[in-house]
Amino acid sequence: MSQLRVREDYRGLTGPEKAAILMLALGEEHASRLFVFMDEEEIKELSQTMANLGTISANLVERLCVEFAEQLSSTGSLVGSYESTERLLLKVMDRDKVDSIMEEIRGPAGRTMWEKLANVNEMVLANYLKNEYPQTVAVVLSKIKPDHAARVLGLLPESFAMEVVMRMLRMEAVQKDVLDDVERTLRTEFMSNLARTNRRDAHEMMADIFNNLDRQTENKFLAALEERNRESAERIKALMFTFEDLGRLDPTAIQTLLRSVEKDKLAVALKGASESLRDLFFSNMSERAGKIMREEMSAMGPVRLKDVDESQMHMVQIAKDLAAKGEIIISEGKGEDELVY
Repeated sequence: MSQLRVREDYRGLTGPEKAAILMLALGEEHASRLFVFMDEEEIKELSQTMANLGTISANLVERLCVEFAEQLSSTGSLVGSYESTERLLLKVMDRDKVDSIMEEIRGPAGRTMWEKLANVNEMVLANYLKNEYPQTVAVVLSKIKPDHAARVLGLLPESFAMEVVMRMLRMEAVQKDVLDDVERTLRTEFMSNLARTNRRDAHEMMADIFNNLDRQTENKFLAALEERNRESAERIKALMFTFEDLGRLDPTAIQTLLRSVEKDKLAVALKGASESLRDLFFSNMSERAGKIMREEMSAMGPVRLKDVDESQMHMVQIAKDLAAKGEIIISEGKGEDELVY
């Protein structure tokens, strides 16, 4: 029988092999403490490498330990990540607290699973969701942005979409195990990350989604909803902020909005506006700007309703953004200066 080969070549060691040797050198007690900070895939890879190491010379082990100690004591040698930090925190506090801390750490640049879903084409997402339970779809649509949810909802089969709407209206705060199941499935399908729960009033959420539907689809859903649950339909309509509601803006707010909207979008939006609202916008333009705008609207001829809807929704969204930043006030129309967005 040939003698077992003893590994001596330090430069030939891979990263996983170095980690495996260190784990074995630390001994069972210390190594087991490190394993709890690793995820399942890391443990599998490291375990497989350890099992296939063979015999390592004492000189090689010593050299590896010395190098590790030197690197550990030098600046910049440790590499941290959101994932490793999150795993460490989970060992000492509950998931909700960890989610809150990680959200602050990530800041605006953080990419949660739901943010990544925003980049998934609505047709792809709708085709996937139409084979899921309506309650699952309701959870997903409640977690993504209203305009994206609206496009997905409009692509689902009509009867199925109504089931989803009804479940969204009845939905309380989503149970953690249910949300975890949905997240796990979506993570598998779209290779995304975990996100924290975002609780919103169901009717307010549906109003935002309905605001982003095209006029025909919106009317269809509201009519169907009125037949099944008139109270919810009325509540949603009261919460919806439409293009015509821009008529509640004061002159200063309208002028701020006019400065923020692209001229071509404004022309198309006003083309499909009511006469009173159109006059309100023109009365807040200079005589020259109003004349140019009227000429542009006249020159464009007939405009598709779809384009009008998109331009009007664009203006509504800009108004909401300005209100959220405190640059304009959208009142309730009752003589009060309450913000509705």
